[in-house]
Amino acid sequence: MSTIETVPDSERRGLIGALPARLRPFASLMRLDRPIGSWLLYWPCAWGVALAGVRGRWDLFLWLGLGAFAMRSAGCVYNDIVDRDLDRSVERTRLRPLASARVSVRSAWLLTGLLCVVGLVVLLQLNRAAALIALVSLALVAAYPFMKRITWWPQAWLGLVFSWGALVGWPAVTGSLALPAVLLWLGSVAWVVGYDTLYAIQDMEDDALVGVKSSARRLGRKAPLGIGAFYALALMGWGAAIWLVKPDWLALFALIPAAVHLGGQALRSDPADGEGALNLFRSNRWCGLLVFAAMLVVGLSAAP
Repeated sequence: MSTIETVPDSERRGLIGALPARLRPFASLMRLDRPIGSWLLYWPCAWGVALAGVRGRWDLFLWLGLGAFAMRSAGCVYNDIVDRDLDRSVERTRLRPLASARVSVRSAWLLTGLLCVVGLVVLLQLNRAAALIALVSLALVAAYPFMKRITWWPQAWLGLVFSWGALVGWPAVTGSLALPAVLLWLGSVAWVVGYDTLYAIQDMEDDALVGVKSSARRLGRKAPLGIGAFYALALMGWGAAIWLVKPDWLALFALIPAAVHLGGQALRSDPADGEGALNLFRSNRWCGLLVFAAMLVVGLSAAP
């Protein structure tokens, strides 16, 4: 197989294509051309800080953003290390740097370690409670790549991981964990299951061939109904968190833009349209922004 055939188009254009050739596979491992994952990991962190009222810690939004980028990148590299043999069997992933042997496993582990050092720098900016809670998430991250071999609902495990920032952002402001943060986290878990089911729709055929399980395969043609149900649970969790912080019906109105956005996603989702499902998945960066605006308004209005 020629070099051209083993290099994906994403490494020949855009941000990655502008890098020196020797760095491009490592940038691809980190998914630098797909920042959506960093945004989705970041938003629950920002929601936790916002709903807690910020209380002068505006710098947390930047630190947690850096942490989300570093740890999402590290998670992608780790996932590719674990899945390198499986990735060779899937059309969409067969040209990934490890699957195509353009990066050694040793180099990938080194990159993971460097990204974790960045995460450690961020961790040192947090108080003890937030830092300890953040460290607990590493066990969930380590187990995630194996979930699709075990359960039909690996998206639920991803939800635990990608929502963990809600449990970090709140104590980073207040110094301790509280029920609103837990409800915010639970709502985010349901949100992740919904949007990652959309993402999994594009891989249903390949997943079936190699025996990989997913919520999209489990739900089949009922996927739109399932996505809508998980989004409804997300809104319930977020609404309950808001109510505990500011028990006022008007405060719940702050979630209406996000509710409209999520409802539109569920109505437009189609298990037979992988490209459409991917576009709907990507639109969740804007849903995250809408929820952030709601949490910030409520948090600032309720702060002492």
